Amino acid sequence: MSTFHLSKLSLRTLLPNLAKGRSCTASLSRKYSSVPVTITNEARPKVTINTIKKLYASNQPITVITAQDYPSGLFADKGGIDMTLVGDSLAMVTLGYDSTTEITVDEMLHHSRAVARGAKSTFRVADLPFGSYEVSPEIAVQNALRFIKEGNAEAVKLEGGIEMKETIKRITSVGIPVLGHIGLTPQRHNALGGFRVQGKTMEQALALLDDALAVQEAGCFAVVLEAIPEPVATYITKQLSIPTIGIGCGNGCSGQVLVLNDMIGVFDRFTPR
Repeated sequence: MSTFHLSKLSLRTLLPNLAKGRSCTASLSRKYSSVPVTITNEARPKVTINTIKKLYASNQPITVITAQDYPSGLFADKGGIDMTLVGDSLAMVTLGYDSTTEITVDEMLHHSRAVARGAKSTFRVADLPFGSYEVSPEIAVQNALRFIKEGNAEAVKLEGGIEMKETIKRITSVGIPVLGHIGLTPQRHNALGGFRVQGKTMEQALALLDDALAVQEAGCFAVVLEAIPEPVATYITKQLSIPTIGIGCGNGCSGQVLVLNDMIGVFDRFTPR
């Protein structure tokens, strides 16, 4: 796949706030507020990676929510959610750790298996936790295989852009779908100076676009954009040929993901904007 080249001038034309040096903050989505959610006991058709591609091709919103156990997986399934994400956010919202970096592969596998027992129809994605994929592509493949074999996941998610390109290629080469994640990457919050909006300057916005194009070229079937100013996230979405799943990025993405505990208001350490 050819790489899209973007001049700073063209980005400034589309993103005047960044060009003038003003701060852009991520906004919540209104685009998806009218999508009905109905709890049903009827069996749903199985959501596969091809379903996700069809939703994207037809410009239909893609719904994603985190799940960390059997009940949350079950209700995500019954609520008609397209993808469940066994996110490493469960380290904080379920297990009480101070950050996502503390959770282990074995703990994640335990929760992934539980979600799979409830979420029979959703497309199930699991986070590769911090330390399980950064050392080498080979170690990343070994751990990704565990999530498919032992965790009953159908895809894995990892954080990072250009620097993760070879790792993503290796994982996808053995038949495991990968969901990318750029912008605010919580596993790297120490290096980012905390949980801060990313892409607020022209240089940062261009770097995020490069990251998005890199993970697309590496073989990701979709990419999470987290805490990126709405104009930047919308522009990145338009340059890609894979879906973007936004969280705190406005309504210009292909889909939206929320942490379940944030959505229902049961995590009291802080409230996301």
